Amino acid sequence: MSAAESSMIPLGTQAPYFNLPDTVSENQVSLNELQSEVATVIMFICNHCPYVININNQLVKLANYFIHHGIKFAAISSNDIKNYPQDSPEKMKEHSAKSGYPFPYLYDETQEVAKAYKAECTPDFFVFDKDLKCVYRGQFDDSRPNNGVTPTGKDLHKALKNILDGKKVDENQIPSIGCNIKWKK
Repeated sequence: MSAAESSMIPLGTQAPYFNLPDTVSENQVSLNELQSEVATVIMFICNHCPYVININNQLVKLANYFIHHGIKFAAISSNDIKNYPQDSPEKMKEHSAKSGYPFPYLYDETQEVAKAYKAECTPDFFVFDKDLKCVYRGQFDDSRPNNGVTPTGKDLHKALKNILDGKKVDENQIPSIGCNIKWKK
């Protein structure tokens, strides 16, 4: 398992537009449909990454909590499915149902969306304000597979809580670490 860090795009970056197939509903979902009057969380994940598996249960709890407060979430998988068939749209749909994802799980077949967001790893989190300007990019929390730290989502939770409370999100943010996105060759 080769670890990669998120690229930490500049705060204030406008969310790149996308329109991708949702493996759950089998409908196209655009960034405009996901835009919230509060905040929008775009995360790059995949089915097989141990870093994602490590936080998966807590991610579902965190998303469920904040969705009830008007924040929208979407997960995107951009991995090369030719070499990583466990990340295929069919497997994504199964994984979403098994995990209880309360958000769309979108498939980025061309990998253009991952490139536009400068996503580097799974998981990689981006939080955009109501105007779709980046206010947070970085880690879920300090937990990593086998490091003994229980996943809590404290970093992402703090950023989202600050938005709900009308406070500025702390600009001191820690890059996410995870499996590198499996780019097509």
